[in-house]
Amino acid sequence: MHTMTPAAVWRRREMVCTSAGEIDVVIDAPENGAGPAIVLLPSSQRDSLDFDPLAQQLALLGHRVLRPQPRGMGRTTLPLEQLTLHRLAQDVIDTVQALGCGSAVLVGHAFGHFIARVADMDHPQCVRGVVVAGAAARVFPAGMAESLDLASDASQPAALRITHLQRAFFAQGNDPTAWLEGWHPELRAVYRAAGTVPPKDRWWTVANAPVLDLQGAQDPWRPPESRGELQELLGAQKVAVQVIDQASHALVVEQPVAVAGAIARWMALLPEGGGRSAGAAHGV
Repeated sequence: MHTMTPAAVWRRREMVCTSAGEIDVVIDAPENGAGPAIVLLPSSQRDSLDFDPLAQQLALLGHRVLRPQPRGMGRTTLPLEQLTLHRLAQDVIDTVQALGCGSAVLVGHAFGHFIARVADMDHPQCVRGVVVAGAAARVFPAGMAESLDLASDASQPAALRITHLQRAFFAQGNDPTAWLEGWHPELRAVYRAAGTVPPKDRWWTVANAPVLDLQGAQDPWRPPESRGELQELLGAQKVAVQVIDQASHALVVEQPVAVAGAIARWMALLPEGGGRSAGAAHGV
């Protein structure tokens, strides 16, 4: 079933079949269903429904937006055993090949950017560009991971959780209460283990496709002194940096219109087709 909005974009869900199971994918697109493909990958312990406002904004700007539900969430049936970033990246590529005409821009929010970067490393022919959205600094300040654990724990008092949501995820003046719901803490250990394989040192210095490093101006995970670390590592020709005001670590839900506009403007400058060949990877 298609859900129409006043601006004639639609939303539907499809199941992508793989040899290991099915991937539940939410699709937002213009009325004709066409447009450059974008894949949105959510942050730690959260599913892709967080992207509802951003996906609609991108569809309004003429993009076909794909949101594969992570393993263990939605109707996705892929197994959780022996999970790695390589396997999660393959889920993204299976989605791109099935519903994105074989090539897409990958937008990874926080933990999702681990998967996007590894997908670009493993499958450069399928990746036009990578948007690193709300990524933490290579070495982020102490206390952030503890705030994540408390904010995502439904057994904790709501007031305490809101305090840590405000501390670690939402800029002052932005309402954190929507993120009292939507967590999957039962998957915390599985995804943390997956995030270590391959180790960050393996993919951190590799970028085949162009990168947009989108940062929240008030994100404590990304202190001002770390603003240029990815650009300095990979080069200004490879990495563009943009800071979104009145946004913290949850910037894709705090400022969906600004984030969509930044992504669309950057995408308009990308070459057609996939990323460069694996042999052309930029490494330091």
